[in-house]
Amino acid sequence: MAAGPLMLDLEGTSLSDEECELLLQKPVGGVIFFARNISSQQQFLALTAQVSALRPELLLAIDQEGGRVQRLREGYTILPPMQKLGSLFAQDSERGAQLLRNTGWLLAVEMIASGLDFSFAPVLDLDSNHCEVIADRSFSLDPAIASAAAGYFIDGMAEAGMAATGKHFPGHGGVKADSHLEIPYDSRSLAQLQSRDLLPFKALSPKLQGIMPAHIVFPEVDAKAVGFSSYWLQHILREELAFNGVIFSDDLSMKGADQLGSYAEKAEAALSAGCDMVLVCNNRQGALEVLDFLQASAEPYSRPRLAVMKAQQQWQWAELVKAERWLATREALAALS
Repeated sequence: MAAGPLMLDLEGTSLSDEECELLLQKPVGGVIFFARNISSQQQFLALTAQVSALRPELLLAIDQEGGRVQRLREGYTILPPMQKLGSLFAQDSERGAQLLRNTGWLLAVEMIASGLDFSFAPVLDLDSNHCEVIADRSFSLDPAIASAAAGYFIDGMAEAGMAATGKHFPGHGGVKADSHLEIPYDSRSLAQLQSRDLLPFKALSPKLQGIMPAHIVFPEVDAKAVGFSSYWLQHILREELAFNGVIFSDDLSMKGADQLGSYAEKAEAALSAGCDMVLVCNNRQGALEVLDFLQASAEPYSRPRLAVMKAQQQWQWAELVKAERWLATREALAALS
């Protein structure tokens, strides 16, 4: 059975009876994990196994990028910010490409060995330090370097059997505002975006299985924030960029999503615009509201396209920690730090 269109989070380090019942609801198609769900590697392995045993078709995801955005730390490789890898690639393309590919592979194998299907990575935004919430999460301010560097990183993820999700379409690096805290507005024209911020998404869309749109309004293009805009998602992303993969909404609990009203209204708008799956994080009441809306609507629960996000290989920690590539990559990353 294919997964449903709602991804939500859990409250603690183990499943409560209420959460077990919640995850059995057909519109629920995925779980995203946060730092509060992790006390140790063994505990987390047990938690993901428990969720998968409940419903094997659920997509299990996390935000594990490197730098500031790493939910799994103890017992895992600490990855540098992607900007550091992008800078290395700009200075030494051969060495940089190899480390980027190996780092993408390492991230993916560690996540899959932990029972996860994918990480919401990589960031394809162009930035250096303009946007506080992006900054060094970006590979580069230069679109050519960012596209090439992220491409090698994605290649490594693919070798490990993990789907890649590019974010935040069409680019979050041009605004100072943090979409977690407010609705950012970017006054640039579509032509300006096509000549710059959209370039990594255009170059890499054939390699991406998922894309996450930004909670940003580009008033010169559309009055709606990107994740609620059929113009952005259908015309630009699906038609112009020919992207056929999964479109994930960014978290509907973010302030950048508050252009619309209730959680049900936000979910309806995102799905109608073209999102395949909506995320509702850190607000259980909001998630329940979306669940009620989906159960009462004519929206089909099953989203066959989501199956591409399932991990395509299996990795075990016992074999991983002995693998030459894993050991060498950890060494190279430690030297880079």
